[in-house]
Amino acid sequence: MSAEEKLKELNLELPEAPKPMGVYKPIVFDGHIAYLSGHGPLRTDGALVVGRVGENMDLQGGYDAARHTGLAMLSTLRNALGSLDRVKRVVKTLGFVNSADDFVDQPKVINGCSELFADVFGPEIGVGARSALPSNTLPGGIAVEIEMIVEVIPE
Repeated sequence: MSAEEKLKELNLELPEAPKPMGVYKPIVFDGHIAYLSGHGPLRTDGALVVGRVGENMDLQGGYDAARHTGLAMLSTLRNALGSLDRVKRVVKTLGFVNSADDFVDQPKVINGCSELFADVFGPEIGVGARSALPSNTLPGGIAVEIEMIVEVIPE
């Protein structure tokens, strides 16, 4: 099943592709490699999920924020590629979690994004290398920021 068909089957709604909040491009291509800038947890209504996991947000809230971030990234990919079916594989994902000092489950938070990609693209295409790191703060107080590298199928 294609990624676009899987999105429909899972009844997933993508937010509008986020606009840059500074001087950068949301996605840059180098040959068949796409580099996605850091994305935040964008809801379909355009609101960002803010909070600090382990302080005023629990693990599930962080997981959900990472999933929202993944949906925003899918939106950027679709906007740039025309179709998610052009994603050949997720190469690398780097996630930052706005965390309380004693919170140590950043990988479980970033699973919200990683599991989404595995569901949409399948485990062979959607699961790549990954890092999940704590951050004492993130822009605008967002709960999660994630960037990734993907290999794309040429047109």
